[in-house]
Amino acid sequence: MHAVISTSALPLFLGALLSDWAYSRSFQTQWINFSSWLIAGALVLTGLALLGALVGGPRRRGGWVHLLLLLATFVLGFINALVHARDAAATMPTGLVLSALVLVLAAVAAGMGLAGWRRRAIA
Repeated sequence: MHAVISTSALPLFLGALLSDWAYSRSFQTQWINFSSWLIAGALVLTGLALLGALVGGPRRRGGWVHLLLLLATFVLGFINALVHARDAAATMPTGLVLSALVLVLAAVAAGMGLAGWRRRAIA
């Protein structure tokens, strides 16, 4: 279950990055609203994955790295949410850069979560 929750935030962070990119091209403020909601949903799922990693994850091999990646994803995602709470014009380019960084962190954390799940399934 942890691997599923850990990877579920990835499409939401990707959607936020794409919404930020769409705003940077069109300057339609609704794209920033979409991005803010996607980031909020992704933070909920990342928080659940972080909680799951705290409860059962650190004991396995690579668990601490996975936990720290989830924590970094959550903290940078929260900062990104605060940046997106500002006026739409004030979010660029910081919001776009943060969205890209958070997406990369989320992808690495999801990959580690899936790798841990696969190791347990094989063993």
